[in-house]
Amino acid sequence: MGGLDGCPAGWVLATVPADGPLRGAGADALEVAVVADLGAVVADLESGRMAAAAIDVPIGLAAHGRRACDGAARRLIGPRRSSVFPAPARGVLGAATYGEACAASRRACGRAVSRQVFNIMGKIRQVDLLQSPRLQARLFEMHPELSFTVLAGAPMQSAKRTAPGRAERAAALREAFGDAPRLAELVDAPPEGARRDDVLDAMVGAWTARRYVAGAHLRLGGERDGRGLRMEVIA
Repeated sequence: MGGLDGCPAGWVLATVPADGPLRGAGADALEVAVVADLGAVVADLESGRMAAAAIDVPIGLAAHGRRACDGAARRLIGPRRSSVFPAPARGVLGAATYGEACAASRRACGRAVSRQVFNIMGKIRQVDLLQSPRLQARLFEMHPELSFTVLAGAPMQSAKRTAPGRAERAAALREAFGDAPRLAELVDAPPEGARRDDVLDAMVGAWTARRYVAGAHLRLGGERDGRGLRMEVIA
């Protein structure tokens, strides 16, 4: 079971056992690594070696306008709503420059894309090229702040790149994983090419994947895009 979050070196992948309790021995089996691309992860998903993976990147892109799931996520996470960047329209993916991306977005949505969205456009394209309606049953979209809100029962109050924000998210994860030394060890010493907040986001993605496989997840949205991909966020 995996959770994936983008990082400077590619993707942080956090993995946990597919079944059994997460607390105790399950938490001790928690692993975190950096992967340069998603090919190996997709191979594990397609072969069944990994049951499911939640990834922090938009999947399912509207041709025009905004996705309903993004608006729903923003409403649920309250003070952290600015962390949900509206997903770009599909026609924006081919833009080579920020100016081109903004022009394409204005034609499709009536407004420009944010710098934050343009900066992750390469990762959005990478996932979109790999994705299919069949694969989406195993590799699906999550948003860390939404998952942390569901896990903790309330939105996070501090930004994730601050010390109080990291402490708040680690405390939420301990509710799922228990007070496992392995969790603290991985957060305090992230793998090369990853930041501590990337590791926390990947871990809550792995927790989300477990919920998804168990059928205990929250689903926002679900409409299909022009490629048949669901425009949804899972928590």
